[in-house]
Amino acid sequence: MANLAPTARTREKPSGDEEATANLKLGEFQNVPTLTLSEARLLINAVMDHRKTLRTVDETETLIKTQDYLDVFARFKQKENIEAVERYLATKTELELFERSQLGSLCCESAEEAKTLIPSLTNKISDQDLQELLDEITKLRNPVY
Repeated sequence: MANLAPTARTREKPSGDEEATANLKLGEFQNVPTLTLSEARLLINAVMDHRKTLRTVDETETLIKTQDYLDVFARFKQKENIEAVERYLATKTELELFERSQLGSLCCESAEEAKTLIPSLTNKISDQDLQELLDEITKLRNPVY
């Protein structure tokens, strides 16, 4: 049998030192800006709208599935609300960028839920302060007009 060419590019094996547990270890992604799902949705939709004006749209299956996912799971749909959440979370400098984006994506109802889903918050912020943060995010999600 002839030697066949590889069907995929070779990849570096992951170092395995990344983990989002009580001790946040993000390896090369530590201190890298992150997006909430709502921000990612806003960004992808803006890029796609721009490409449509240039008539250079190439909607791959992956892109369509990503947009569908973000349409379902992005908690904030209005640009103003997305920006307000980002501005608010940016004031919480005691939290890692990853933790902030997780809080903005998950929209937890209680401090207990947030600390269960984002264990690295446990020793960084009191339950009372975290609950206040979550309540503010909820207000931005459900604005009163």
